[in-house]
Amino acid sequence: MRSLRTALLPSELGRDFGKIWPASIISNLGDGAMLAAGPLLVASITREPAAVGAAAFIQQLPWLLFALFSGALVDRLDRRLMIVAADIFRATVLAGLGAAVLLDTSPLWAIYVALFLLGTAETLADNASGALLVSAVPKEHLGKANARLFATGTLVQLLGGPPLGALLFAVGAGVPLVFNAVTFAAAAALIARVAIRPPLPERPGTALWSEVRDGVRWLWAHAGVRTLACSILVMNITFCAAFATWVLFARERLGLTETQFGLLVSVGAVGGLLGMPVYHLLEPRVGSLTLLRAGLVIETTVHLILALTRSPWVAGATMAVFGVHAVVWGIVSTTARQLATPEPLMGRVNSVYLLASVGGAAIGSALGGVLAQNFGLAAPFAGAFVGMVLMTVVAWRPLRHVSVRRTPAADPVAD
Repeated sequence: MRSLRTALLPSELGRDFGKIWPASIISNLGDGAMLAAGPLLVASITREPAAVGAAAFIQQLPWLLFALFSGALVDRLDRRLMIVAADIFRATVLAGLGAAVLLDTSPLWAIYVALFLLGTAETLADNASGALLVSAVPKEHLGKANARLFATGTLVQLLGGPPLGALLFAVGAGVPLVFNAVTFAAAAALIARVAIRPPLPERPGTALWSEVRDGVRWLWAHAGVRTLACSILVMNITFCAAFATWVLFARERLGLTETQFGLLVSVGAVGGLLGMPVYHLLEPRVGSLTLLRAGLVIETTVHLILALTRSPWVAGATMAVFGVHAVVWGIVSTTARQLATPEPLMGRVNSVYLLASVGGAAIGSALGGVLAQNFGLAAPFAGAFVGMVLMTVVAWRPLRHVSVRRTPAADPVAD
């Protein structure tokens, strides 16, 4: 038991990682349950593709509105307390919505309002979590920490969570919401026990917008981080456009039941579990550049296959391969960004990157619903394939600036 614990939580990752990691696992389990239960809840009220896609867009909209200012607040305030407050707020919103759904008193607009509130809290919690990790784990071991977070996040959010969410939804439409509320409350209790208190920088009289501008300028001047931000923007526009109506695609084009849809959502995690060992095996041998370029090819191919297939087995196998790519890409891009960014700018640079990431997802979700409504459920995947072909051509050479080897953080890489 001691050797297993040492293998999972080696001392070089620091004691606080032993609280950050379980908190991530617990909250990811609740989020994973909602990956299946959320779309099923909206689809039980409306079958309009545009309305289903709008639910994802509304939860992501706060990233477009508030992400940059959330990043500046993360650099000003206690990151630990910010995560705790955001998790408690999300637990309260989910518990209230779950009770309303169980009592059959929650119209679609109320679900939209709750999703917007959850997305707003997420802009603070996700940004602060990334910054807190950098404060808690020595920089030379961030790759190990990120690999564990991505691997278990994939396991519980994509493999365990969706079937659980579909099962809980069958018990009662509001039950998965209440379950997610409990997971956020438990995660908040763990993060509250984190001991590290990064010193807060002094910014007497500095305007919040001026601090935001500093983060934007730094990211744009750094060729590697800028390329990653632009890449994730396009990748999430195409991916979320394709998957905005995934629940309808699975039901009507692949012919799956609600329970089978939960399994399809989770099948990507089977591949995702291989992402951590694949990263550790290949990155020292082939380098981050090869892994990122291979990821572009894989993601492009995934969209093409799903645009053409009607077989749930082909779709499932395709998503398993995508799971490996998603975890490897996530580990490489996150570690490279954390190593390159000066810690006083961590929140603001993260906020610009997350704006591109989740903002792209919001744009894609809205676009995907419209495409599916007007051209059919396979059309968003065809459009995503074309978009990824163009992005792969544009990003191929600039990705050479990205590395997970530690470099001087204050020296932007010139084009």
